[in-house]
Amino acid sequence: MCLSSPHHISPPDPQDTASLILKFEFNPKLGIDNPVLSLAEDHDLSDPWSLGRPRFCLLSKEEGGSFGFHLQQDLRRAGHVVCRVEPGTSAQRQGLQEGDRILGVNSHVVEHEDYAAVVRHIRASGPRVLLTVLARQVHDAARAQQGNDAQFCPILGPGVRPRLCHIVKDEGGFGFSVTHGRQGPFWLVLSTGGAAERAGVPPGARLLEVNGVNVEKFTRNQLSKKLWQSGKQVTLLVAGPEVEEQCRQLGMPLAAPLAEGWALPTRPRCLHLEKGPQGFGFLLREEKGLGGRLGQFLWEVDPGLPAEKAGMQAGDRLVAVAGESVEGLGHEETVSRIRAQGSCVSLIVVDPEADRFFSMVCLSPLLFLESTEALASPQDTLSVPPLVEARDPSAEDTAVLPTVLGSRQCFLYPGPGGSYGFRLSCVASGPSVFISQVTPGGSAARAGLRMGDMILEVNGCPMGRQNDPERLQQLFEAEPPLCLKLAARSQQGLEAWIPSKSGEDWAQASDVL
Repeated sequence: MCLSSPHHISPPDPQDTASLILKFEFNPKLGIDNPVLSLAEDHDLSDPWSLGRPRFCLLSKEEGGSFGFHLQQDLRRAGHVVCRVEPGTSAQRQGLQEGDRILGVNSHVVEHEDYAAVVRHIRASGPRVLLTVLARQVHDAARAQQGNDAQFCPILGPGVRPRLCHIVKDEGGFGFSVTHGRQGPFWLVLSTGGAAERAGVPPGARLLEVNGVNVEKFTRNQLSKKLWQSGKQVTLLVAGPEVEEQCRQLGMPLAAPLAEGWALPTRPRCLHLEKGPQGFGFLLREEKGLGGRLGQFLWEVDPGLPAEKAGMQAGDRLVAVAGESVEGLGHEETVSRIRAQGSCVSLIVVDPEADRFFSMVCLSPLLFLESTEALASPQDTLSVPPLVEARDPSAEDTAVLPTVLGSRQCFLYPGPGGSYGFRLSCVASGPSVFISQVTPGGSAARAGLRMGDMILEVNGCPMGRQNDPERLQQLFEAEPPLCLKLAARSQQGLEAWIPSKSGEDWAQASDVL
């Protein structure tokens, strides 16, 4: 958890804002000649006209690190806000700005999705992610004009996406030739019935990547060498004419995280295990994998036990638990997430061949699941003791909390993925810490936590402004059950605590991505 005071962009001149909204509304198809190069740095961020339409930021994760930005939920309005951009990171280089609203993650429109789902989409994207963003002041002004249900994220038509195609050479070769020209971009000419056509390459496709390497600026000789080095099989990222035209109109990059898989040699596997009398029947071990990166690997799969019956193979690498990516997590935290699921466990794994393939193309295997069910938000399955009514607030309490309606104790147990199902926010000039989001169906929701409830005590220790950071740390270190003493308030009290304008005293929990 990160408690920080996000920087805020001063509101533009009303006349400029009106112009920005009009430009955004009547012309959503602004683009440039080369959609592959239509990234955030192509926009002049000092030009308010450029900020008046959605921008696309194609981010690459730093080795062993993050994309370089912090995301938080805006409590005053529906939306997800970039509250900090780390200097020198991919996020900064690609033009992501503090205050930007996240409209889309890869091919997902997330404007009206809950915060946890947006974080899940970004983390599941792996080493590369395409964010669609809109400047905060423009977004807020457009919402005020068009209503909260309006959608501003440009989207491709149904089935209109780049393709990741794996081609195996046959007696006729790869089954394509490349258009003439000394330097890219290149387009492919297919042989009728050839290997490329069978692998799903569309006619007239534009060639974007070869084995995970962008070849848009390659010379013809460099491309020929790259294809020759591929041997008997090659994986191409391509875009058909319809995809290319729609992306050009929208100014959207033909980015790999948008791709759908065609004839891929391997895919991730989703395993559903139900614990038996002898356990699940596998051992989880942390060790170095491809590129020397630490990962969580599955070994000692016992014959006849639930793990083997579900299709687990020795040497599989664990990618996700209950749909939540575990990339970059340590061994103890990964084990904790598995145990938190109880007797029914959902795991997403890749075998060594799949691990090598997705590492080569620099994409997360979670983008290519056969079913999207595994990425659905996990639901808690553990029972929670009933609420225990406590005394009314004391005079001291009410002096600090003029809108307190009552106080109560709640006992919470973590659900699948280790989450309690709520988020916290902080206002320095008001009562310190309160519940800003409750996940529907989660442990917190079933225990009766409500948005706006203030935390008075954590495991019997009072929250007292000066030591709040220490108390918050207990939320993650304490053994279950977690005991919270809460103060309920009226909706008017909640609104009074949330500043009507952005200010330096506002600090909300954010996720580092």
